[in-house]
Amino acid sequence: MTESEFRSTFPRLIQDFARYKDVVQGCSKKTVSEYLLDLRTFCRWLTASREGRPTSGEEFEAADISGLDTAFFRSVTTGEVYDFLAYVKDGRENENRSMARKLSAIKQFYKYCTTRTHVLESNPAADIETPKLKKTLPKHLSLDECMDLLSAVSTDENTRTRERDYCILTLFLNCGIRLSELAGISLPDLDRELRSMRVVGKGSKERVVYLNDACRAAIAAYLPVRMNTPAKRQGENALFLSGQGNRISVKTVQWMVKKYLGEAGLGYKNYSTHKLRHTAATLMYQSGEVDIRVLKDILGHEQLNTTQIYTHVSNAHMEQAMENNPLSKVRPKRSKKPVPASSMKNENDPEDGDTAPDEVTEPDEVTEPDEVTEPDGEQP
Repeated sequence: MTESEFRSTFPRLIQDFARYKDVVQGCSKKTVSEYLLDLRTFCRWLTASREGRPTSGEEFEAADISGLDTAFFRSVTTGEVYDFLAYVKDGRENENRSMARKLSAIKQFYKYCTTRTHVLESNPAADIETPKLKKTLPKHLSLDECMDLLSAVSTDENTRTRERDYCILTLFLNCGIRLSELAGISLPDLDRELRSMRVVGKGSKERVVYLNDACRAAIAAYLPVRMNTPAKRQGENALFLSGQGNRISVKTVQWMVKKYLGEAGLGYKNYSTHKLRHTAATLMYQSGEVDIRVLKDILGHEQLNTTQIYTHVSNAHMEQAMENNPLSKVRPKRSKKPVPASSMKNENDPEDGDTAPDEVTEPDEVTEPDEVTEPDGEQP
């Protein structure tokens, strides 16, 4: 099914919304497709639940929603949106992040209909809070593990693509670029002196990534191989080619990264290409030489709060901070006489399990739900 055929299966109002995301907001095709898929599930559930039909199975997945009109979307209530979130949580076993993405799609669609085109009067999802997201630290490789990964490539005598693969991993670990950005690099994107390269990020936004010595050396070693590799299509200017001479695909890169993670003894961690992006960002920030705002621009983040996940402090840094306390070397003076065990008890001390009369505990910190941005499938 082509993109045009896929979109024709949606109601006219949703098709217009998708075009707005494409043309006006410049969202990527993947972002728009995820909006459409979430809205399709929402529409199918609404029609099935209202008509008493199954909300799962083949009949549900094949339901035609193309004929839904403006009156249908006007009739949706806030209660039905809540019921839909309960359905995807219990019936489809969605985690909070997936639920938040679906809610975001509904909110964005109705926001478009109410504030952009004014075809609807109210947004039934406007006041629904986003499901609280679990805060997790980004997983990343240590410096030693990075060296093991690069060594696994450089010592591989059984591959014809060693220079290419080493260059790819070097760019991931040094530049923190996304998988789609790497696969999209073309030869003209490289500066003649290999000091920088242009990448196209989310929403077709371009940015310049500056190259360090390791990147320049890896690219310089790979370019002669690339120039001697025949491209399948005349005029193909992709920097990285597959074994068949096509622009390298994201699946090929994912397979290659998984292969060398395994050869480096890191396969048990189930790391992905995106973890290499986390690794680059974490190593740069923890070096102490990179400001968080600079890191934001390097990674191509729209908002600073996306980048702030990398401000976590490693255990080693916390341990070192404790050691650096000026009082860390102070030791208690030893008594010349042994102290009887009975004298260790202070009659004013509370009994075990009791709380001292003047002790006041702080209330649990109340945090606001995490902000959810547009669904795009891409992690920081």
